[in-house]
Amino acid sequence: MWARFPLYPDNLFRMIGPPMSTETTVRNTPLTSAHRRLGAKLIDFGGWLMPGNYPAGILEEHKATRGAVGVFDVCHMGEIHFRGPRAAEAVQRLVTNNVAGLSDGRAMYAAACHESGGIVDDLIVYRVAADHFLIVVNASNIAKDFQHFVANVGSLCEISDESDSTALIAFQGPKAQTALAPLTNVDLASLRSFHFVPGRQVAGVSAWIARTGYTGEDGFEIFCSPADAPALWDALIAAAAAVGGKPVGLGARDTLRLEARLSLYGNDLSDTTSPLEAGLGWVVKFDAGDFIGKAALVRQRDAGLARQLVGFEMRERGIARHGYAISDVATGARLGEVTSGTVGPPVGKN
Repeated sequence: MWARFPLYPDNLFRMIGPPMSTETTVRNTPLTSAHRRLGAKLIDFGGWLMPGNYPAGILEEHKATRGAVGVFDVCHMGEIHFRGPRAAEAVQRLVTNNVAGLSDGRAMYAAACHESGGIVDDLIVYRVAADHFLIVVNASNIAKDFQHFVANVGSLCEISDESDSTALIAFQGPKAQTALAPLTNVDLASLRSFHFVPGRQVAGVSAWIARTGYTGEDGFEIFCSPADAPALWDALIAAAAAVGGKPVGLGARDTLRLEARLSLYGNDLSDTTSPLEAGLGWVVKFDAGDFIGKAALVRQRDAGLARQLVGFEMRERGIARHGYAISDVATGARLGEVTSGTVGPPVGKN
């Protein structure tokens, strides 16, 4: 069943969205050398040199994550900190979810919107303390998001982009807790979903551990300094291998997230797509405060949606790629377009 739907490396960018960088310099993550040692196919992903896949291949990496543990380099993601007595007020002004519902050590998924209701980015908000919040943003949006944040709430608190001084590794799968437990003294069993603990040790490295991820599996995302990332990566790769896990590249990251219906900014979400249209109404809390874009979303909610993101499967072997038109067979009328499309390995369908 798996062999029926080959995924070729030259199709990766049609799978995962962001175009190749037009910059003259492609940036390395702290783990680029480690990926080379592991035999990864490195590709330019929006200006970052990232592993598209390792020798085992995309489908094997997908299966390893669903059955054991996948280890992902997500050091290219952005980390923006908000500090000061009015930090909570600032973050609430920016995001659609309810910041007041967070306590120290808790996180939530949210969207940041323009006044028009279009999505600036989808992101995760972490409450470190009453006067300190961290927002993790998409790699391709770091500069845009930081500019948006400063322009709108920069007078309320200190906002700092600490992406270059932060590394991030994801450790995802049903055996993630079992594999990670020997490397830390954190009681992982008591660390619930969308909770995190800062200032801990993982494999002898100072780190934050969050029970968050982008695969549809249980698992963790581990923050550390870039200097410590290679040693932490090696320890996590060994721990994953002991339970049947593997390092995972961008190709399987895309099949995993799409299978779990997790949206990708630049494909399924954009400046002209609202959270309501994208099926993210559950992260829009209209009673949370006067967040940017609220008035537009209220109008859209009350008027009803004119378009909506939906899932579909292909009846034959073709893969519907990003940007493909969807038309009515009988009339030829254009009904919409594909935002993301790939193979669904466990079900053998596209």
